Amino acid sequence: MQRARRQLGRSKVLSRPTAPLRRPGAVQAVGGAGISGIRRGQSGHPLAQAHENARLFEYEQGVKAAFDGIVPTLKRISALQHEMDFERQAQAIAREQLGFELPETVLGDAWVEQLDMRQLFAWCVFTTYRKFCDEFFSRDPLAGERVEDFQSFLQECGFHTLDISPCADGRLAHVIRYVLRLPHRAVRRKSYAGAMFDVDDSIQKWVETEMLRYREGRPNTADAPTRYLKAVVYHYSSVAPHKEGCAAHGSDTQKAALAGLDRLEAFQQAIENSFCCGASIDLLLIGLDTDTDAIRVHIPDADGELELDRFVDGLDLYQRTQRLSKTDAQRSIEDAVLGEAADMETGMLQLIKRLLENNMSQIDYVRSYHGSHYADIGHAERFIGAGIGFEDVQLRNLMYFAYLDTVEEATQDLDVGIKIFTGLNVARGLPVPVVVRYDYHSQVPGSRERAKEHCARVAGALKARYQHLVDRGLLHTFLVIRDCSKNGGLEVLGCSVSDKLLQGAH
Repeated sequence: MQRARRQLGRSKVLSRPTAPLRRPGAVQAVGGAGISGIRRGQSGHPLAQAHENARLFEYEQGVKAAFDGIVPTLKRISALQHEMDFERQAQAIAREQLGFELPETVLGDAWVEQLDMRQLFAWCVFTTYRKFCDEFFSRDPLAGERVEDFQSFLQECGFHTLDISPCADGRLAHVIRYVLRLPHRAVRRKSYAGAMFDVDDSIQKWVETEMLRYREGRPNTADAPTRYLKAVVYHYSSVAPHKEGCAAHGSDTQKAALAGLDRLEAFQQAIENSFCCGASIDLLLIGLDTDTDAIRVHIPDADGELELDRFVDGLDLYQRTQRLSKTDAQRSIEDAVLGEAADMETGMLQLIKRLLENNMSQIDYVRSYHGSHYADIGHAERFIGAGIGFEDVQLRNLMYFAYLDTVEEATQDLDVGIKIFTGLNVARGLPVPVVVRYDYHSQVPGSRERAKEHCARVAGALKARYQHLVDRGLLHTFLVIRDCSKNGGLEVLGCSVSDKLLQGAH
């Protein structure tokens, strides 16, 4: 019966027009100017947490400033390459502006031939990433709600796991800690181009989760009446909907949303077919406007069924509740959700309500510090991350994700990333920096060696697939692994620029 309802819902969705999923009368984002009456860092909404916004903004600005300072610093160094004491001056500038020294071998060749700025650029990106990553795990700069508290709330809502697959686009990299304001260590995040997550990988994670519940009672015991919640986050652009939407779906919002829903239902059906009809999988579909960071939550009905035109828009809620008291704003959000599905399950209602309330802080964040929308509505990533890991990357437009075990199985994700960086970097003569990373658990015998083998294999495959870029010095790789069982930093295996990184230079 459930499958019949799902098929009926699918035919209804496909019969709808393919216009952007925005309700009549909803306000579009306009301009990048500051919002009248809202000073930088001051809350403009009763549910916004101004103090946390200020702390998150300080962290984001600090990290991005470190990456964005690379090109101006290298331009300054390049102008000095024919000076008598060039190497001394270059190192002094690098230490002052970047916080680390440059590879001596590259600088030492400058008097013989033109300084290799592509190698220096890649070196600086990799070293900056290593520094930022190590500080993330040593300082925990994005600490917020305790993992235990959120896990308790999640179970009260009837779920034991929240597994989110956003698009690999760097404009969604901050979806957990910033957009949804959730503790990043309490949520599984795995990104894919177009949010087209690997169903088999998700099945494996579900099996692992259920085994832990049966054998170890984590996060709760198997007899607890909780379910596994799988969510997809697709994205769109309110400022330039036909240009800056999801590249994997041709900037077609309807297509992106429908593809996400199809993949969710395929996962749910696979679990039911492979195990039993009672296997508990709930689904959630979320849209993200990457210009304003407002979310659109598609509301499931009492049977858990989702439809593309049944949703609550965060930006519309923000505007309607901005002048209300905190209590009235919360009540208005709940009413909006119930207005779409009055008979929905209570736990799902509480979770969706919380996500929308949290999103009010992020909409306020963008308006307070960036205006009505971000200035960089398009791609502005600093590097590509390929492999498994990257828990530390919780910032918008910092990295393009390409989760993979082999290059062959993720060619779409990598090709999309290379296409993006062809416009961002290669067109300006700068290389594409690719961090190849594999995290492992040291308690598993042989895991470290397997992680090293993964890095070497992927690096070799990258070189073979994009040889035309490698031969021109337009693609560089940085190979790292990390032990998830310890709270340490990265272990560097190699770099296409210089072996000095192996010596721990910062």
